[in-house]
Amino acid sequence: MFQNLQDKLDRAFKVLKGQGNITEINVAETMKEIRKALLDADVNYKTAKAFTDEVKQKALGQNVLTSISPGQLLTKIMNDELTELMGGSATELDLSKNPTVILIAGLNGAGKTTFSGKLAKQLKEKRGKKPLLVAGDVYRPAAIDQLQVLGEQIDVPVYADKESKDPIAIAQAGVAEAKRNGQNVVIVDTAGRLAIDEALMNEISAVKDATQPHEILFVVDAMTGQDAVNTAKAFNDRLDFTGVVLTKLDGDTRGGAALSIKSVVNKPIKFIGTGEKMEALDVFHPDRMASRILGMGDVVSLVERAQQQFDEKEAAELQRKIRKNKFDFNDFRSQIQQIKKMGNMKDLMGMIPGVGKAIKDVDIDDDAFKPIEAIINSMTPYERENPDVIDQKRRARIARGSGTELAEVNKLMKQFGDMRKVMKQMSNPAAMARMMRGMPKMPMGK
Repeated sequence: MFQNLQDKLDRAFKVLKGQGNITEINVAETMKEIRKALLDADVNYKTAKAFTDEVKQKALGQNVLTSISPGQLLTKIMNDELTELMGGSATELDLSKNPTVILIAGLNGAGKTTFSGKLAKQLKEKRGKKPLLVAGDVYRPAAIDQLQVLGEQIDVPVYADKESKDPIAIAQAGVAEAKRNGQNVVIVDTAGRLAIDEALMNEISAVKDATQPHEILFVVDAMTGQDAVNTAKAFNDRLDFTGVVLTKLDGDTRGGAALSIKSVVNKPIKFIGTGEKMEALDVFHPDRMASRILGMGDVVSLVERAQQQFDEKEAAELQRKIRKNKFDFNDFRSQIQQIKKMGNMKDLMGMIPGVGKAIKDVDIDDDAFKPIEAIINSMTPYERENPDVIDQKRRARIARGSGTELAEVNKLMKQFGDMRKVMKQMSNPAAMARMMRGMPKMPMGK
């Protein structure tokens, strides 16, 4: 995500490396590089120019403290200005009405139907809502079927009428259905349309007038860059939408749409799609995204993703087992499965400060856990619960059954044993204190 832009901004900051202070000359040179980086990232030209002018003005007005370098100061200013450029702070959906009607609009192929399902899942699981999905795309073959499959997958009802070709009537009937059944959020998926298609633009305007939605979300593919921004402007002129959803952001190495869209249409980005899985939908936080663009990581989002996957009761039970040294391969496999649900591994590691740049050229396979899971799955239930019984004979059988080498099984067993020891020590305050006392004394400065 934003890899190209991150690399170019790094190069731009190097102009100030070793400089004792910020001057008109070295800042002008740096801003030229930053503007070029933004334009290469497909950021709108007016946005890029206004942004660099603002950063330059703020940088020249600042005194560089002796404790920080000009490059560090400029990074701080850039971080603040990027945050402001993308909206300043996260913007929540207005869910105060009952039912709240949310109209989903956008181009063909932007991912509206998938987003509708992801949003329904998130509102149900995180906000305790009772959503209803409405299949309003009457033109694309299998669009209704796709929404129904997603509805089954996330256990959310779908209102559909395969006989009707009238999206306005379908949307109205869907809202009426929600009122009858006590559903408090109605998500209306509409057909994809081109901004230049007057008939279809008139049609979605009519759907808006008929349903009086409380939120209109414009869904756009982040990888289309400047085209996404131009399309958003055309749609906003007709629909006056309340927010933008950027899909496929995990595949966008440039970032032009995320950086330009707020300044061009003056509407907030509310959600970002970060993968194909139904869990891969995040509320958009401008400050966190700015930190990631500048290679500073995003620990808060990483912790939030972890919290979403780890159940409190399960965590308490796990802690009890660790204290009693009963952590086994069933628990280990469960932890792996929860980590996998958090998203793309390289994306997750990129949220750790300093790690993103270090692994930018490293290919991290999402299937990296497969051999480990294969080894664990080849154990008998008794072996998984009692790791200490796994002798060399059993290890050889496990290796054959999992299609791996004996050396891989031995390596996993050693790592697992080491991990259990550390976990046991960390869960015991007295043992931790003894371990700390046993550590060599650090030299103290005078």
